[in-house]
Amino acid sequence: MRRAALVLALLAGLTGPAAAQVSVRYVAPERFTDAENRIGSGLPLRLTLAEMTRILQDLGRRHLRPGETLDLAILDIDLAGIEQPGFGTAQALRVVRDSSPPRIRLAYTLRRGGRPLAQGEETLTDINFLLTGNARFSGGPLAYERDLLRDWFRRRFPTG
Repeated sequence: MRRAALVLALLAGLTGPAAAQVSVRYVAPERFTDAENRIGSGLPLRLTLAEMTRILQDLGRRHLRPGETLDLAILDIDLAGIEQPGFGTAQALRVVRDSSPPRIRLAYTLRRGGRPLAQGEETLTDINFLLTGNARFSGGPLAYERDLLRDWFRRRFPTG
């Protein structure tokens, strides 16, 4: 009996702590400043939010410690750039200038073992996003927003 208990204790120790978890909730996304294609190009709202969730969960796995849980409430999204109507077509083009940086407003709570470690509400933006980011050289949707969130995770959760 003691031997079985010892084996179970050793096996429990081998599995290690649970991986970090990130839960993302969008508060009234239909009223976000700019998170969907309203003219006819780019990503529809549901795809933008799905990609944003994927980015946040990936960053959480990289920057949070095992066993930590991050609850995020996304309150507003303003994508980098401004959609300009196409000339004579239903398509539009997103023009990115230094005067139209990405902006994300969020509230967060970081927990370990169910106990809150940190919480707050922040508006993330980087007016120098065209000078400092690597997004213009990386492919994929929401590249500027990904860089903004990556920088926030690095500053907010530096020891993960």
